[in-house]
Amino acid sequence: MKKKLGKKGAKGAKKLQKKSLQKPKKNVSQRKTKPSQKSDYTEKDITVLEGLEPVRKRPAMYIGNTSPQGLHHLIWEVVDNSIDEAMAGYCNNIGVELLKGNKIKVVDNGRGIPVGIHRQTKVSA
Repeated sequence: MKKKLGKKGAKGAKKLQKKSLQKPKKNVSQRKTKPSQKSDYTEKDITVLEGLEPVRKRPAMYIGNTSPQGLHHLIWEVVDNSIDEAMAGYCNNIGVELLKGNKIKVVDNGRGIPVGIHRQTKVSA
């Protein structure tokens, strides 16, 4: 059963329809920009970060941002790992402790994080 739109609802729907048919405004990618002074961009301009260096140098790329919200996301990731172990049947005890100095401790009786050398990559898993 369809519900009839009231007078306001019909007007609102027409406004929305008109708006959706209008030509979109230019977004940033469509605007013309002036080239920077340096015109030659080569492989020499690219810095390759290896190992954990990219995470340390640009943490926001990995956790979303470095605000308290991003840091809370890190805590949730660690706790989620423990919960995953419990859901898979490898853990039945999870402890989360808030410590002095803005630190947190997460302990479980699961399998732990593998630290052995991976066969293919030859580095710690």
